[in-house]
Amino acid sequence: MKTKDCMCQNIVIAHPNTTIEDCCKMMGENHIGCVPVCDQENKIVGIVTDRDIVLRGIACQKDPKATKLSNIMTTQVCCCQAGDDVKKAEDLMKDNKVRRLPVIENNQVVGMLTIGDLACNDDISCECLGETLEDICQENHQNAE
Repeated sequence: MKTKDCMCQNIVIAHPNTTIEDCCKMMGENHIGCVPVCDQENKIVGIVTDRDIVLRGIACQKDPKATKLSNIMTTQVCCCQAGDDVKKAEDLMKDNKVRRLPVIENNQVVGMLTIGDLACNDDISCECLGETLEDICQENHQNAE
């Protein structure tokens, strides 16, 4: 199965000049915890998670109404291609310790693939998915210490 077959296609995109406050509103309205940040041609330039907002924004006392996402976003974004096999995407998540991957096609964001999407996929074994999640959580736990 390809990533395009199980990704979420209804994505919300922000821009580098979007404020933290506006991003939080988008996340709340759409019940999401991650937003790809794209330039005017819809090419990904960063990604912002709810955790980024807390740790790089609020905890650093940045004004949510004035601070742009470009100041808190992760710029080294791990992405997968729409035509990639889901196993390759799962390996990317495991290797890069991420739970969400923007899906790219023709250099543009066309979807988002999450660990939850993979959990609903018969091409990924429960054992393999469990190992991936364990690796991601272990890394995040070590970073929190």
